[in-house]
Amino acid sequence: MCKDVNEYLAKLKKELEGCDSALIQDALSDAEGHLRMALDEALSDKSSLSETEAIASIIEKYGHPKEIASAYRAIESRTSPALAVSREKETRSFLARFFSVLAEPKAWGAFFYLILSFVTGIVFGGWVMTAGIISLGSLVFIIGLPIFGLFLLSIRGIALLEGRIVEALLGIRMPRRPLFHNRSLGWTDKYKALVTDAYSWRALLYAFLLFPLGLIYCGVFSLLLFFSLCFITSPVFELVFHIPLDLFGDNVFTPVWFLPVVCLAGFFLLPLTFHFAKFIGKVHGRFAKSMLVRK
Repeated sequence: MCKDVNEYLAKLKKELEGCDSALIQDALSDAEGHLRMALDEALSDKSSLSETEAIASIIEKYGHPKEIASAYRAIESRTSPALAVSREKETRSFLARFFSVLAEPKAWGAFFYLILSFVTGIVFGGWVMTAGIISLGSLVFIIGLPIFGLFLLSIRGIALLEGRIVEALLGIRMPRRPLFHNRSLGWTDKYKALVTDAYSWRALLYAFLLFPLGLIYCGVFSLLLFFSLCFITSPVFELVFHIPLDLFGDNVFTPVWFLPVVCLAGFFLLPLTFHFAKFIGKVHGRFAKSMLVRK
């Protein structure tokens, strides 16, 4: 029997051992939110009821840790990310696997994420730099404390939004619900919990790093796609439209005998770009998970 909410959460976390860390965060957040709100309501309605008696009644209705863990595992098996990696054994030839990446949703998802990171990096990173400087500067005044607290709350909102983008485009399981905030705590305790929580600062660092990373990702993969398409279409542009590719200098046409080589290089560069995008997307997804999931 659990004597309080914290003991229930500890048992639930133990029952969920081996599950995805983002799933554990969602389950604990859901459970804590339900239990604490139900407990506050029970204690306010029946003041003579002890906390142990109230929590026992609430758990009986909500479910014991083992039951809740089993339910979350069952739900998770049906709601895995759409672009999650398939574990099926690959039996196709190397060339088939190499070129089939152009038809893989996961490769396209990673590619679009890396291009989109230019926008999200500017928006999220720009907010961190501008709002962060303003909120830090306001700390010299009393009003600066709530402003800085609101800034950290906005960072948590950014982390949740970025997590949804990562899960949708990279197929990495991320938290789907915000962290629970205990409303029964006083303003000072809430503020202290927000500032001292390592999750807030990891999310802040991630949002800041997304700005340079987004610029690099977008620049590199835009250029790779541009060059691959230019190489593939070089015979058309040079022989039909008389537009030089400028491989050998300004306004210098590529020798006709070399055009098939350039075109073939483009056909190999295009799938190679998407293989590279899958790899970088996987690495970034793991980085995002390490920063945006509460330990």
